Amino acid sequence: MVTGAASLVLLAGVFALAGTGIWLIVAFRFPNPSIVLGVALLGLAVALRPRFGRLDEDLEVLDRARAPELFRLVDEVAAAVGAPVPEVVGVDGDLNAYAGRVGLRRRAVLCLGLPYWGSLTPPERVALLGHELGHFVNGDPRRALLTQPAFTTLGSAANLVRPVDTVSGAGIFELLGAALARAFQWTLARLLFAVHVALVCVALRDIQRAEYLADEMSARAAGTAAATSLLDATVAVDSIALAVRREARAGHGPQRWRAAVTEARVAAADPLPRRRQLSVREETSLFASHPPSGLRHRMLASRPAYEPAVVLDEERSARIDAELAREYERVRRNISWSG
Repeated sequence: MVTGAASLVLLAGVFALAGTGIWLIVAFRFPNPSIVLGVALLGLAVALRPRFGRLDEDLEVLDRARAPELFRLVDEVAAAVGAPVPEVVGVDGDLNAYAGRVGLRRRAVLCLGLPYWGSLTPPERVALLGHELGHFVNGDPRRALLTQPAFTTLGSAANLVRPVDTVSGAGIFELLGAALARAFQWTLARLLFAVHVALVCVALRDIQRAEYLADEMSARAAGTAAATSLLDATVAVDSIALAVRREARAGHGPQRWRAAVTEARVAAADPLPRRRQLSVREETSLFASHPPSGLRHRMLASRPAYEPAVVLDEERSARIDAELAREYERVRRNISWSG
């Protein structure tokens, strides 16, 4: 609520700047000094406009004809968690996955990082989809249209007024004036940035809550066992990255990635409870967008267990991998060449 109210105030301020600038430009006959001020205000409004995001350049967009089995699975999981079907589904080479909205129309985007997707078991893949698609219905403020100004406007304003040293070789009065201007700009920039950080901190509490709700969606779709197993994968992400990199450099694809990751996770099973607890100590932060994996695991384990609503077997999972064979090979080469 605070984030939405702040966004509305900031958005009103940007519109006021734009409206005043346009009025100063058209209300007085050219030439007139007010036109210069109007252009400056209009430019400031453009610079402070909300940023609604755009598709990542590294995202390789898929279509239903290219990956029908994957899209059917996405449809099933979306129905299971009550989420809209993403308008854009794509893959990239990161050990990650995300769902978000981009553009003024807030198009829903789902991205699956193939090193991550390829290393997960079939139930964990369903859990991953349930979690990411759950972000479209869990009240995550990062994905709402009206909350974007709270995340961008004041930060942009702080950057605009940040002092830049442009005076050199001037007289004593010019240097003194420049020093006073820098002091004023420095103070204003810090104040704007402090308010920006405060708004983000308030929003981050809602964002962390949204992560817990997305985990709940994950359990509804794939079952509690698969959802908690996926959270354990996040605890072991360094081991997963190492195993995937080793197999990719050896020329192997996702089948070997998953086998190597499974071996690494089995070997690390005994210290896993300690690693969950360690994540609580190391990952707890007011500025973190995600709660600690250990707390998320504890939350799901303490709630009534869900049975899977969507079941993905090995055969169907293999068909999805076959659809993405070209993308997997491209990612494998990139990992091999990355050094």
